[in-house]
Amino acid sequence: MKTKKIVSLILGSMLAVTSLAACSTGTPGDTTAATTGGDQPAVTDGGKEIVDFTMFAAMAGKEKNEGNEIKEIIAEKTGVRVNETWLTGQDAGEAIGSIIASGKLPDLIDGGDGSVTLYENGLLVAWDPYLEKYPNLKEMYTDQEWDQFRMEDGHIYWANVFGNSYQYNTATGHNGEAFWIQNRVLEWANYPKIETLDEYFKLLEDFAAANPELPDGTPVIPYTCLCEDWKYFCLENPPMFLDGYPNDGCVIVNIDAGMDKPQVVDYNTTETAKMYFKKMNEEYAKGALDPDFATQTYDEYIAKLSTGRVLGLCDQYWDFAYSIMGPFASPLEATDGTTFRLDELGCDYVPLGLVAKKGMDQQWHSYDDELNCSSGCAVTTSCKDPDLAFAFLSALLDQDIHDLRFWGIEGVDYLVDENGLYYRTEEMRENWKSDSYKAKHTCEYSYCPQWMGMSKDGINRMQPGEQPSEFIEGLAAPLRKTFEAYGAGTYAEFINSKIVVNAPWYPLWSWSNSISSDTPGGIAWKKMGETKHLWLPTVVMSSDFEGDWANYMAAYAECNPQDFLNEAQAEVDTRLATAQSYGWTPT
Repeated sequence: MKTKKIVSLILGSMLAVTSLAACSTGTPGDTTAATTGGDQPAVTDGGKEIVDFTMFAAMAGKEKNEGNEIKEIIAEKTGVRVNETWLTGQDAGEAIGSIIASGKLPDLIDGGDGSVTLYENGLLVAWDPYLEKYPNLKEMYTDQEWDQFRMEDGHIYWANVFGNSYQYNTATGHNGEAFWIQNRVLEWANYPKIETLDEYFKLLEDFAAANPELPDGTPVIPYTCLCEDWKYFCLENPPMFLDGYPNDGCVIVNIDAGMDKPQVVDYNTTETAKMYFKKMNEEYAKGALDPDFATQTYDEYIAKLSTGRVLGLCDQYWDFAYSIMGPFASPLEATDGTTFRLDELGCDYVPLGLVAKKGMDQQWHSYDDELNCSSGCAVTTSCKDPDLAFAFLSALLDQDIHDLRFWGIEGVDYLVDENGLYYRTEEMRENWKSDSYKAKHTCEYSYCPQWMGMSKDGINRMQPGEQPSEFIEGLAAPLRKTFEAYGAGTYAEFINSKIVVNAPWYPLWSWSNSISSDTPGGIAWKKMGETKHLWLPTVVMSSDFEGDWANYMAAYAECNPQDFLNEAQAEVDTRLATAQSYGWTPT
C-alpha cells in the first residue's frame, strides 16, 4: 500500500462534517443501539427497528426532505434509512480531506476523485466477503470486471453504480459529452446538418442576433463554458472528440496499426487542439463566448443555464441536465404579462457530435456500458454494522425496491397496462420534473447500486428514461418535433456516432482519475493539469493568440508530459493483455 496521505486543509473551511458522522446502528430488538456519536438510538416504526445511516457523495446533489415518502417505504422494507449529503463549496479532494481530518466519517461514501485517499488511509471496508454473501451485488459485474476494481492489496473497496445494464444496454439518452444546442435554434434554422465548429458557432451567432432576448427580457448568451476545478474538461478535452476518438479522457489511443497495437497520442498538442482553441479565441473576441466563462463557479454556471438564456455549451449531460429540468418546467412571466415555460419555448438541449473536418466519423457516444473502476459506492470503517450496510445495498437491487427508486409507487407515479408495460400520465411526468415533488416524494439513492437496461420482468426497462414509449412521451413538444425532423428516436440516434465495440482499455480516464502522484507520470499529470487550467483560459481570452499559444506550449513541455504518456501506454498494454488472458480477440 502506498504511504498514507491526508489532504491538508484548514478545518474552518470544512463542510458541515459533523452532519456526515455515521448515525445509529443496532441489532433487532435493541432500541438503544450503538451510535458513532453516542446520542442517536435506532428508530422504531410500528415495532420494526429502522437503522439510520449517513452517506456523502462527492458530487453536487439535492437533499431530500425529512419524512420523504418513498424513503420511508424503502426503510420499512429494508430496515435502513439513509440520510444523503452532497458536495457544497469544495472540490471532491478538499471535501474528503476535511472529512478525514475531522475523524467523523459517514457510514457510506462515494469519494469521487478522493476515493483513493480514503483507501490509502485504511478507511474503507472491503467488499470481497459480501460479494459472495449477497448475489445481487456480485451480479453487477463479471469476475473480470470485479478484478479491475481491486486495489494494490488485492481487495475491492467500492463499486461504481452508473452505466451498468441488466441483460443489455437499452440507452435512449446520451449521458456523455457533446456540443449541446437548444432545439429552438435548430428549428429557427429549419433543422440544418451541423458538423463543424464553424457551422455551430455561426448558427449560434445568427440566432442570437435575430433573437437577442427571452420573452421575459433576459438577454441570451450564445455560448458558455465551465472552467472550475476538474470540470474544466468542458473547455479542455474537445480536441480528442473533434478528431473522432472516443472519451478515453486523458489521451487519444490510436489503433490505425490494429486493435492489438494501440498507440497513445497526446491530444493537447495536435493541430486540431490549436484549431479548436483558436476558434474559441475568435468567439471570445466577438462576444459570442460568455465573458464570465473563466471565472464562474459551478453553481453560477447551473444558475445561468437554468434561466434558458444559454444557447450552446460543451459538457457531459449528467453534469448539467438534471439540475435544469425543474426550472425548465416551471412557469415564467413574459414582459407582456403572459406566462411561458422554457421547455415549451424550445430551450431543451440536443447533442451534436462535431468534428474537425466535414465528413469525418465521430465517437462522442459510446453504445456499450463504460466501466469506471476509479471510484464508487463504499462502506467506511466508521460504520458499526457493515453487514447491514451491504445487505441494504443488495436490497436496493431487488426489483420491487428498484422500481420504487426509479419508477415510484404504482398508481401514484406510474400505471401498468394490460401487457404489464409501465407508463405514466402527463401529470405524473410533470411531477417527476418538479424539484419540490422529488424532495418530498422520490428517493432514488442515486449513488447506490442500480441498474440500467431491462427489468427482470423482461417487459420494462429498469429506469423510465429508457422505456421507449416514456422517453418519447416525456419530451416537450418542441424537442419531440426536433427529433422527428432529424429522424431520431433517441439521443443516441440523434448524435449519430459511429457504432464501435469498446476497446479493452476503454475508458482510460478510469485509470488517470486515480493515478498516483508518486511516479514520474503522476507528477507530470498533476503539472499538466495545473498548466492547462492556467493557460487555456488565457489563450482563449488572449489578444495575441499565436504568441500566447507558443508560451502555453513551452510551459506545457516543461511538465514532462512524455512521462505521463509512457505510463498511459503501459496501462493500455496491461489492460489489453488482461483482456487477452480472458479470451479477448480483435473483431
